[in-house]
Amino acid sequence: MRSPRQSQCSQSGNLLVLVLVFGAIFLIILTSFISSIIAQSQVVEFRFQQQQAGDIAEAGLNYYKWYLAHNPGDIGGGGLYEYTDLETSNRIGEYELAVTGNSYCGQISSIEVESTGRTDANPDAVAIINATYKQPTVAEYSFITNAGVWYGEGSVVTGPIHSNQGLRMEAAHNSFVGSGQATWDCTSSYGCNPTVSDAPGVYSSGSVSTPGLFSYPVSPVDFAGLTIDLTQLRTSALADGIYYGPTSGYGYHVIFNGNSTVDVYRVTNTYNYYSYSSTEGTHPNASFPDGERNVITAKTLIANDRPINPDCPVLFFEDKLWIEGDINGKVAVAAALNTVDSQTNIVIEGNINYVSGSDAGLLAIAQDDVDIGVTVPEDLEVSGIFIAQNGRYGRNQYLTSWFTNAYDDLVIIDSMNFLGTVVTNLRAGTSWVNSAGTVVSGIESSTSSFDRDQIDDPPPLTPAINDVYELQDWRQEG
Repeated sequence: MRSPRQSQCSQSGNLLVLVLVFGAIFLIILTSFISSIIAQSQVVEFRFQQQQAGDIAEAGLNYYKWYLAHNPGDIGGGGLYEYTDLETSNRIGEYELAVTGNSYCGQISSIEVESTGRTDANPDAVAIINATYKQPTVAEYSFITNAGVWYGEGSVVTGPIHSNQGLRMEAAHNSFVGSGQATWDCTSSYGCNPTVSDAPGVYSSGSVSTPGLFSYPVSPVDFAGLTIDLTQLRTSALADGIYYGPTSGYGYHVIFNGNSTVDVYRVTNTYNYYSYSSTEGTHPNASFPDGERNVITAKTLIANDRPINPDCPVLFFEDKLWIEGDINGKVAVAAALNTVDSQTNIVIEGNINYVSGSDAGLLAIAQDDVDIGVTVPEDLEVSGIFIAQNGRYGRNQYLTSWFTNAYDDLVIIDSMNFLGTVVTNLRAGTSWVNSAGTVVSGIESSTSSFDRDQIDDPPPLTPAINDVYELQDWRQEG
Protein backbone atom coordinates (compact mmCIF):
# COMPACT_ATOMS: atom_id res chain seq x y z
CA MET A 1 0.00 0.00 0.00
CA ARG A 2 1.35 3.43 -1.16
CA SER A 3 1.45 6.31 1.19
CA PRO A 4 -0.53 9.54 0.40
CA ARG A 5 2.74 11.35 -0.35
CA GLN A 6 3.75 8.78 -2.92
CA SER A 7 0.32 9.06 -4.55
CA GLN A 8 0.59 12.84 -4.80
CA CYS A 9 4.02 12.62 -6.44
CA SER A 10 2.73 10.08 -8.90
CA GLN A 11 -0.21 12.31 -9.88
CA SER A 12 2.08 15.34 -10.31
CA GLY A 13 4.36 13.32 -12.58
CA ASN A 14 1.47 12.18 -14.71
CA LEU A 15 0.20 15.74 -15.04
CA LEU A 16 3.63 16.95 -16.12
CA VAL A 17 3.80 14.28 -18.79
CA LEU A 18 0.36 15.34 -20.08
CA VAL A 19 1.42 18.97 -20.11
CA LEU A 20 4.54 18.13 -22.05
CA VAL A 21 2.64 15.95 -24.53
CA PHE A 22 -0.10 18.50 -25.16
CA GLY A 23 2.48 21.29 -25.29
CA ALA A 24 4.40 19.41 -27.95
CA ILE A 25 1.21 18.82 -29.91
CA PHE A 26 0.34 22.50 -29.60
CA LEU A 27 3.80 23.52 -30.78
CA ILE A 28 3.53 21.15 -33.75
CA ILE A 29 0.12 22.56 -34.67
CA LEU A 30 1.33 26.13 -34.18
CA THR A 31 4.45 25.49 -36.25
CA SER A 32 2.38 23.87 -39.01
CA PHE A 33 -0.08 26.74 -38.91
CA ILE A 34 2.68 29.33 -39.15
CA SER A 35 4.39 27.34 -41.90
CA SER A 36 1.10 27.13 -43.78
CA ILE A 37 0.58 30.87 -43.45
CA ILE A 38 4.11 31.52 -44.67
CA ALA A 39 3.67 29.09 -47.58
CA GLN A 40 0.33 30.64 -48.52
CA SER A 41 1.89 34.07 -48.30
CA GLN A 42 4.69 32.93 -50.59
CA VAL A 43 2.18 31.46 -53.04
CA VAL A 44 0.16 34.67 -52.97
CA GLU A 45 3.31 36.71 -53.49
CA PHE A 46 4.42 34.41 -56.34
CA ARG A 47 1.02 34.67 -57.97
CA PHE A 48 1.16 38.44 -57.60
CA GLN A 49 4.59 38.55 -59.20
CA GLN A 50 3.39 36.18 -61.94
CA GLN A 51 0.37 38.38 -62.58
CA GLN A 52 2.66 41.37 -62.80
CA ALA A 53 4.90 39.39 -65.16
CA GLY A 54 1.81 38.76 -67.28
CA ASP A 55 1.10 42.49 -67.38
CA ILE A 56 4.70 43.09 -68.43
CA ALA A 57 4.44 40.43 -71.18
CA GLU A 58 1.22 42.04 -72.41
CA ALA A 59 3.01 45.38 -72.47
CA GLY A 60 5.50 43.73 -74.80
CA LEU A 61 2.69 42.82 -77.22
CA ASN A 62 1.37 46.39 -77.08
CA TYR A 63 4.84 47.67 -77.85
CA TYR A 64 5.07 45.40 -80.87
CA LYS A 65 1.72 46.64 -82.15
CA TRP A 66 3.14 50.17 -81.94
CA TYR A 67 6.28 48.94 -83.72
CA LEU A 68 4.23 47.45 -86.57
CA ALA A 69 2.26 50.67 -86.95
CA HIS A 70 5.54 52.45 -87.66
CA ASN A 71 7.21 49.57 -89.52
CA PRO A 72 4.43 47.67 -91.38
CA GLY A 73 5.26 44.05 -92.11
CA ASP A 74 8.67 44.27 -90.40
CA ILE A 75 9.52 41.14 -88.40
CA GLY A 76 12.33 42.94 -86.59
CA GLY A 77 11.84 44.49 -83.19
CA GLY A 78 12.64 41.37 -81.18
CA GLY A 79 14.95 41.39 -78.16
CA LEU A 80 15.06 42.29 -74.47
CA TYR A 81 13.35 45.46 -73.19
CA GLU A 82 13.27 47.14 -69.79
CA TYR A 83 9.88 47.74 -68.18
CA THR A 84 9.49 50.70 -65.82
CA ASP A 85 6.72 51.90 -63.53
CA LEU A 86 5.00 54.84 -65.21
CA GLU A 87 4.42 56.63 -61.89
CA THR A 88 7.89 56.26 -60.39
CA SER A 89 9.95 55.68 -63.56
CA ASN A 90 11.68 52.87 -61.66
CA ARG A 91 12.51 49.60 -63.36
CA ILE A 92 10.31 46.74 -62.12
CA GLY A 93 10.98 44.07 -64.73
CA GLU A 94 11.63 43.23 -68.37
CA TYR A 95 10.03 41.58 -71.38
CA GLU A 96 11.66 39.63 -74.17
CA LEU A 97 10.17 39.45 -77.66
CA ALA A 98 10.72 36.60 -80.11
CA VAL A 99 9.29 37.42 -83.55
CA THR A 100 8.73 35.12 -86.53
CA GLY A 101 6.90 35.75 -89.78
CA ASN A 102 4.65 33.46 -91.79
CA SER A 103 5.01 34.07 -95.49
CA TYR A 104 3.98 32.96 -98.96
CA CYS A 105 6.24 33.64 -101.92
CA GLY A 106 8.49 35.73 -99.68
CA GLN A 107 5.67 38.07 -98.62
CA ILE A 108 4.62 38.27 -94.98
CA SER A 109 1.09 36.98 -94.34
CA SER A 110 1.08 37.08 -90.53
CA ILE A 111 3.49 37.65 -87.66
CA GLU A 112 3.89 35.44 -84.59
CA VAL A 113 5.12 37.14 -81.40
CA GLU A 114 6.14 35.44 -78.15
CA SER A 115 6.45 37.91 -75.28
CA THR A 116 8.10 36.68 -72.04
CA GLY A 117 7.61 38.89 -68.97
CA ARG A 118 9.64 38.80 -65.71
CA THR A 119 9.69 40.91 -62.55
CA ASP A 120 12.88 41.97 -60.80
CA ALA A 121 11.31 41.01 -57.45
CA ASN A 122 11.06 37.36 -58.52
CA PRO A 123 12.65 36.45 -61.85
CA ASP A 124 11.25 32.91 -61.49
CA ALA A 125 7.68 34.23 -61.80
CA VAL A 126 7.59 34.09 -65.61
CA ALA A 127 4.61 34.73 -67.90
CA ILE A 128 4.66 33.90 -71.61
CA ILE A 129 2.07 35.24 -74.05
CA ASN A 130 1.91 34.15 -77.69
CA ALA A 131 -0.08 36.13 -80.23
CA THR A 132 -0.57 36.55 -83.94
CA TYR A 133 -0.61 39.93 -85.67
CA LYS A 134 -2.18 40.31 -89.09
CA GLN A 135 -4.03 42.85 -91.16
CA PRO A 136 -7.79 42.27 -91.51
CA THR A 137 -8.68 41.13 -95.02
CA VAL A 138 -11.69 41.08 -97.31
CA ALA A 139 -12.43 37.58 -95.93
CA GLU A 140 -14.25 39.31 -93.06
CA TYR A 141 -17.03 40.28 -95.48
CA SER A 142 -19.51 38.29 -97.47
CA PHE A 143 -19.74 40.94 -100.20
CA ILE A 144 -17.92 44.19 -101.06
CA THR A 145 -18.77 46.28 -104.11
CA ASN A 146 -17.80 49.63 -105.53
CA ALA A 147 -21.21 49.88 -107.24
CA GLY A 148 -24.88 49.61 -106.37
CA VAL A 149 -26.39 46.21 -105.60
CA TRP A 150 -29.79 44.57 -105.21
CA TYR A 151 -30.34 41.47 -103.08
CA GLY A 152 -33.68 40.02 -104.10
CA GLU A 153 -36.22 37.93 -102.24
CA GLY A 154 -35.39 34.26 -102.01
CA SER A 155 -31.74 34.88 -101.18
CA VAL A 156 -30.10 34.30 -97.80
CA VAL A 157 -26.89 36.10 -96.83
CA THR A 158 -24.66 35.44 -93.80
CA GLY A 159 -21.91 37.92 -92.97
CA PRO A 160 -21.24 41.64 -93.41
CA ILE A 161 -22.12 43.38 -96.69
CA HIS A 162 -20.77 46.68 -97.99
CA SER A 163 -21.53 48.84 -101.02
CA ASN A 164 -19.88 52.16 -101.81
CA GLN A 165 -23.13 53.10 -103.61
CA GLY A 166 -26.80 52.49 -102.92
CA LEU A 167 -27.93 49.06 -101.76
CA ARG A 168 -31.37 47.44 -101.91
CA MET A 169 -31.77 44.61 -99.42
CA GLU A 170 -34.80 42.33 -99.77
CA ALA A 171 -32.97 39.13 -98.78
CA ALA A 172 -32.78 37.48 -95.38
CA HIS A 173 -29.52 38.35 -93.61
CA ASN A 174 -27.98 38.23 -90.13
CA SER A 175 -25.21 40.82 -90.12
CA PHE A 176 -24.16 44.38 -90.88
CA VAL A 177 -25.32 45.90 -94.17
CA GLY A 178 -23.58 49.16 -95.02
CA SER A 179 -23.74 51.77 -97.77
CA GLY A 180 -21.35 54.61 -98.50
CA GLN A 181 -24.33 56.79 -99.57
CA ALA A 182 -26.74 58.67 -97.33
CA THR A 183 -29.40 58.61 -100.08
CA TRP A 184 -29.74 57.38 -103.66
CA ASP A 185 -32.35 56.89 -106.36
CA CYS A 186 -33.63 53.32 -106.51
CA THR A 187 -34.56 52.87 -110.17
CA SER A 188 -36.21 50.10 -112.16
CA SER A 189 -32.83 48.39 -112.63
CA TYR A 190 -32.97 47.71 -108.88
CA GLY A 191 -36.61 46.63 -109.03
CA CYS A 192 -38.09 49.97 -107.95
CA ASN A 193 -41.15 50.77 -110.09
CA PRO A 194 -41.69 53.65 -109.92
CA THR A 195 -38.29 55.08 -108.96
CA VAL A 196 -37.84 55.78 -105.25
CA SER A 197 -36.04 59.12 -105.14
CA ASP A 198 -33.74 59.90 -102.23
CA ALA A 199 -34.08 56.38 -100.87
CA PRO A 200 -31.98 55.68 -97.77
CA GLY A 201 -28.48 54.34 -98.43
CA VAL A 202 -29.71 50.83 -97.59
CA TYR A 203 -33.28 50.53 -98.83
CA SER A 204 -35.84 47.81 -98.23
CA SER A 205 -39.55 47.61 -99.05
CA GLY A 206 -40.16 44.09 -97.68
CA SER A 207 -40.37 42.30 -94.36
CA VAL A 208 -37.60 39.72 -94.73
CA SER A 209 -34.65 42.04 -94.16
CA THR A 210 -33.60 43.46 -90.77
CA PRO A 211 -33.39 47.29 -90.88
CA GLY A 212 -31.77 47.34 -87.44
CA LEU A 213 -28.63 45.99 -89.10
CA PHE A 214 -28.55 48.72 -91.77
CA SER A 215 -25.91 51.45 -91.53
CA TYR A 216 -25.46 54.47 -93.85
CA PRO A 217 -23.54 56.42 -94.76
CA VAL A 218 -20.40 54.55 -93.72
CA SER A 219 -16.83 55.18 -94.79
CA PRO A 220 -16.32 53.83 -98.32
CA VAL A 221 -13.96 50.95 -98.98
CA ASP A 222 -10.89 52.13 -100.88
CA PHE A 223 -10.95 49.92 -103.98
CA ALA A 224 -7.62 51.33 -105.10
CA GLY A 225 -6.23 50.00 -101.83
CA LEU A 226 -7.70 46.56 -102.53
CA THR A 227 -5.98 46.37 -105.89
CA ILE A 228 -3.45 43.57 -105.97
CA ASP A 229 -0.13 44.15 -107.65
CA LEU A 230 -0.67 41.72 -110.53
CA THR A 231 2.86 42.21 -111.84
CA GLN A 232 4.27 41.08 -108.49
CA LEU A 233 1.86 38.15 -108.47
CA ARG A 234 3.09 37.16 -111.92
CA THR A 235 6.72 37.44 -110.76
CA SER A 236 6.00 35.16 -107.78
CA ALA A 237 4.30 32.58 -110.00
CA LEU A 238 7.20 32.64 -112.46
CA ALA A 239 9.76 32.16 -109.69
CA ASP A 240 8.14 29.58 -107.41
CA GLY A 241 4.54 28.96 -108.46
CA ILE A 242 2.72 27.98 -111.65
CA TYR A 243 2.67 30.32 -114.66
CA TYR A 244 1.17 30.05 -118.14
CA GLY A 245 1.47 32.85 -120.70
CA PRO A 246 -0.93 34.19 -123.33
CA THR A 247 -2.41 31.76 -125.84
CA SER A 248 -3.44 32.22 -129.43
CA GLY A 249 -6.67 30.43 -128.52
CA TYR A 250 -9.28 31.13 -125.88
CA GLY A 251 -7.48 30.60 -122.58
CA TYR A 252 -7.03 27.84 -120.00
CA HIS A 253 -9.18 25.40 -118.06
CA VAL A 254 -7.88 24.40 -114.62
CA ILE A 255 -9.27 21.51 -112.57
CA PHE A 256 -8.20 21.17 -108.92
CA ASN A 257 -7.79 17.47 -108.13
CA GLY A 258 -8.24 17.56 -104.34
CA ASN A 259 -4.66 16.43 -103.67
CA SER A 260 -2.73 19.71 -104.10
CA THR A 261 -2.34 19.13 -107.83
CA VAL A 262 -4.06 20.57 -110.90
CA ASP A 263 -4.83 19.49 -114.42
CA VAL A 264 -4.33 22.29 -116.95
CA TYR A 265 -5.96 22.39 -120.39
CA ARG A 266 -5.57 24.84 -123.25
CA VAL A 267 -9.01 25.82 -124.54
CA THR A 268 -8.99 25.51 -128.32
CA ASN A 269 -12.61 26.26 -129.13
CA THR A 270 -15.72 27.73 -127.53
CA TYR A 271 -19.40 28.14 -128.33
CA ASN A 272 -20.46 31.64 -129.46
CA TYR A 273 -23.81 33.04 -128.22
CA TYR A 274 -25.59 36.22 -127.22
CA SER A 275 -25.71 37.54 -123.65
CA TYR A 276 -26.59 40.72 -121.79
CA SER A 277 -25.12 42.55 -118.78
CA SER A 278 -26.05 45.90 -117.30
CA THR A 279 -22.45 47.13 -117.58
CA GLU A 280 -21.62 45.93 -121.12
CA GLY A 281 -25.00 45.67 -122.86
CA THR A 282 -25.82 42.92 -125.32
CA HIS A 283 -23.07 40.76 -126.81
CA PRO A 284 -22.06 40.78 -129.58
CA ASN A 285 -21.57 44.50 -129.92
CA ALA A 286 -18.85 46.85 -131.09
CA SER A 287 -16.73 46.13 -128.00
CA PHE A 288 -17.38 42.38 -128.05
CA PRO A 289 -17.91 41.39 -131.71
CA ASP A 290 -17.66 37.67 -130.93
CA GLY A 291 -20.36 37.67 -128.23
CA GLU A 292 -19.87 35.70 -125.04
CA ARG A 293 -17.75 32.56 -125.30
CA ASN A 294 -17.86 30.94 -121.85
CA VAL A 295 -18.86 27.45 -123.07
CA ILE A 296 -15.86 25.21 -123.82
CA THR A 297 -16.30 22.92 -126.83
CA ALA A 298 -12.69 21.73 -127.33
CA LYS A 299 -9.53 21.66 -125.19
CA THR A 300 -6.08 20.05 -125.06
CA LEU A 301 -4.39 18.66 -121.94
CA ILE A 302 -1.05 20.36 -121.29
CA ALA A 303 -0.35 19.36 -117.65
CA ASN A 304 -1.61 16.40 -115.65
CA ASP A 305 -1.45 16.31 -111.82
CA ARG A 306 0.90 19.27 -111.69
CA PRO A 307 1.84 19.84 -108.03
CA ILE A 308 1.16 23.16 -106.29
CA ASN A 309 4.13 24.50 -104.32
CA PRO A 310 2.95 24.91 -100.68
CA ASP A 311 5.55 27.65 -100.08
CA CYS A 312 4.24 29.69 -103.01
CA PRO A 313 0.80 28.33 -103.95
CA VAL A 314 0.19 30.89 -106.70
CA LEU A 315 -1.15 30.05 -110.17
CA PHE A 316 -0.99 32.85 -112.73
CA PHE A 317 -2.57 32.68 -116.18
CA GLU A 318 -2.04 35.47 -118.65
CA ASP A 319 -5.31 34.73 -120.39
CA LYS A 320 -8.95 33.88 -119.76
CA LEU A 321 -9.40 31.12 -117.22
CA TRP A 322 -12.05 28.49 -116.42
CA ILE A 323 -11.78 26.89 -112.93
CA GLU A 324 -13.48 24.07 -110.99
CA GLY A 325 -12.69 21.13 -108.72
CA ASP A 326 -11.74 20.24 -105.14
CA ILE A 327 -9.13 22.26 -103.28
CA ASN A 328 -6.80 20.93 -100.60
CA GLY A 329 -4.64 23.67 -99.03
CA LYS A 330 -4.35 27.42 -99.45
CA VAL A 331 -4.03 28.63 -103.03
CA ALA A 332 -4.27 31.84 -105.08
CA VAL A 333 -5.13 31.85 -108.78
CA ALA A 334 -5.21 34.84 -111.12
CA ALA A 335 -6.14 35.68 -114.71
CA ALA A 336 -4.50 38.96 -115.66
CA LEU A 337 -2.05 41.02 -117.75
CA ASN A 338 -3.04 39.52 -121.07
CA THR A 339 -0.96 40.98 -123.89
CA VAL A 340 -3.22 39.67 -126.66
CA ASP A 341 -6.71 40.79 -127.68
CA SER A 342 -8.68 38.62 -125.24
CA GLN A 343 -10.43 38.96 -121.90
CA THR A 344 -8.76 38.17 -118.61
CA ASN A 345 -11.92 36.86 -116.99
CA ILE A 346 -12.32 33.95 -114.60
CA VAL A 347 -15.23 31.63 -115.38
CA ILE A 348 -16.62 29.39 -112.64
CA GLU A 349 -17.02 26.26 -114.75
CA GLY A 350 -18.41 23.91 -112.07
CA ASN A 351 -18.47 23.12 -108.37
CA ILE A 352 -15.52 24.45 -106.36
CA ASN A 353 -15.30 22.78 -102.96
CA TYR A 354 -12.79 22.41 -100.13
CA VAL A 355 -11.65 18.89 -99.27
CA SER A 356 -13.26 17.92 -95.97
CA GLY A 357 -10.88 18.16 -93.01
CA SER A 358 -8.23 20.08 -94.94
CA ASP A 359 -6.98 23.58 -94.21
CA ALA A 360 -8.15 24.82 -97.59
CA GLY A 361 -8.80 28.25 -99.01
CA LEU A 362 -9.05 29.78 -102.49
CA LEU A 363 -8.32 33.31 -103.67
CA ALA A 364 -9.38 33.85 -107.31
CA ILE A 365 -8.48 37.19 -108.89
CA ALA A 366 -9.68 38.30 -112.31
CA GLN A 367 -8.27 41.47 -113.78
CA ASP A 368 -11.66 41.88 -115.48
CA ASP A 369 -14.80 39.84 -114.65
CA VAL A 370 -15.66 36.79 -112.60
CA ASP A 371 -18.39 34.92 -114.50
CA ILE A 372 -20.63 32.11 -113.35
CA GLY A 373 -20.57 29.81 -116.34
CA VAL A 374 -23.41 28.51 -118.46
CA THR A 375 -22.78 24.76 -118.20
CA VAL A 376 -22.67 24.61 -114.39
CA PRO A 377 -24.62 22.09 -112.25
CA GLU A 378 -28.27 22.88 -111.51
CA ASP A 379 -27.37 23.06 -107.79
CA LEU A 380 -24.05 24.85 -107.87
CA GLU A 381 -21.63 24.82 -104.90
CA VAL A 382 -18.79 27.34 -104.80
CA SER A 383 -16.23 28.17 -102.08
CA GLY A 384 -13.58 30.87 -102.26
CA ILE A 385 -12.72 34.55 -102.25
CA PHE A 386 -13.46 35.95 -105.72
CA ILE A 387 -12.22 39.37 -106.83
CA ALA A 388 -13.27 41.12 -110.04
CA GLN A 389 -10.58 43.77 -109.86
CA ASN A 390 -11.70 46.04 -112.71
CA GLY A 391 -14.89 44.30 -113.79
CA ARG A 392 -17.90 42.66 -112.20
CA TYR A 393 -18.97 39.39 -110.60
CA GLY A 394 -22.08 37.63 -111.84
CA ARG A 395 -23.98 35.67 -114.44
CA ASN A 396 -25.18 37.43 -117.57
CA GLN A 397 -28.75 37.37 -118.77
CA TYR A 398 -29.58 34.78 -121.43
CA LEU A 399 -32.63 33.99 -123.56
CA THR A 400 -33.46 30.50 -124.76
CA SER A 401 -33.56 31.85 -128.30
CA TRP A 402 -29.89 32.75 -128.01
CA PHE A 403 -28.83 29.12 -127.47
CA THR A 404 -29.04 25.91 -129.39
CA ASN A 405 -31.22 23.21 -127.86
CA ALA A 406 -28.16 21.79 -126.08
CA TYR A 407 -27.97 24.77 -123.74
CA ASP A 408 -31.39 26.44 -123.62
CA ASP A 409 -32.36 24.59 -120.42
CA LEU A 410 -29.38 26.24 -118.65
CA VAL A 411 -30.75 29.77 -118.90
CA ILE A 412 -31.97 29.27 -115.32
CA ILE A 413 -30.22 27.08 -112.76
CA ASP A 414 -31.99 26.00 -109.59
CA SER A 415 -29.68 27.11 -106.80
CA MET A 416 -26.25 28.25 -105.71
CA ASN A 417 -24.65 27.69 -102.32
CA PHE A 418 -21.72 30.09 -101.94
CA LEU A 419 -19.18 30.06 -99.08
CA GLY A 420 -16.65 32.87 -99.03
CA THR A 421 -16.35 36.46 -100.23
CA VAL A 422 -17.15 38.40 -103.38
CA VAL A 423 -15.31 41.64 -104.19
CA THR A 424 -16.50 43.40 -107.33
CA ASN A 425 -15.64 46.78 -108.80
CA LEU A 426 -18.69 47.06 -111.07
CA ARG A 427 -22.28 46.12 -110.42
CA ALA A 428 -22.84 42.43 -109.72
CA GLY A 429 -25.85 40.36 -110.64
CA THR A 430 -26.68 36.66 -110.67
CA SER A 431 -30.46 36.73 -111.24
CA TRP A 432 -32.62 38.53 -113.79
CA VAL A 433 -36.31 39.07 -113.08
CA ASN A 434 -39.31 40.32 -115.05
CA SER A 435 -41.80 42.98 -113.95
CA ALA A 436 -43.65 40.40 -111.85
CA GLY A 437 -40.48 39.55 -109.92
CA THR A 438 -40.07 36.11 -111.52
CA VAL A 439 -36.56 34.91 -112.32
CA VAL A 440 -36.21 34.64 -116.10
CA SER A 441 -32.45 34.06 -116.26
CA GLY A 442 -29.68 33.21 -113.80
CA ILE A 443 -29.93 31.61 -110.36
CA GLU A 444 -33.39 30.99 -108.98
CA SER A 445 -32.42 30.83 -105.29
CA SER A 446 -29.12 31.32 -103.52
CA THR A 447 -27.48 31.23 -100.12
CA SER A 448 -24.28 33.11 -99.41
CA SER A 449 -22.07 33.07 -96.33
CA PHE A 450 -18.65 34.41 -95.49
CA ASP A 451 -16.15 31.73 -94.48
CA ARG A 452 -15.11 32.11 -90.84
CA ASP A 453 -12.14 29.78 -91.36
CA GLN A 454 -10.57 32.25 -93.81
CA ILE A 455 -10.72 35.24 -91.42
CA ASP A 456 -7.82 34.10 -89.22
CA ASP A 457 -5.97 32.18 -91.92
CA PRO A 458 -6.84 33.52 -95.39
CA PRO A 459 -5.33 32.27 -98.66
CA PRO A 460 -1.99 33.78 -99.72
CA LEU A 461 -1.98 37.42 -100.86
CA THR A 462 -5.62 38.07 -99.85
CA PRO A 463 -6.08 41.89 -99.92
CA ALA A 464 -6.18 43.72 -96.58
CA ILE A 465 -9.01 46.17 -95.91
CA ASN A 466 -6.72 48.43 -93.88
CA ASP A 467 -3.05 48.75 -92.95
CA VAL A 468 -3.49 48.33 -89.18
CA TYR A 469 -2.16 45.07 -87.77
CA GLU A 470 -4.57 43.51 -85.31
CA LEU A 471 -3.85 41.19 -82.39
CA GLN A 472 -5.33 37.72 -82.89
CA ASP A 473 -5.14 34.29 -81.33
CA TRP A 474 -3.95 35.42 -77.88
CA ARG A 475 -2.56 32.57 -75.69
CA GLN A 476 -0.87 32.78 -72.26
CA GLU A 477 1.42 30.29 -70.53
CA GLY A 478 2.40 30.47 -66.89
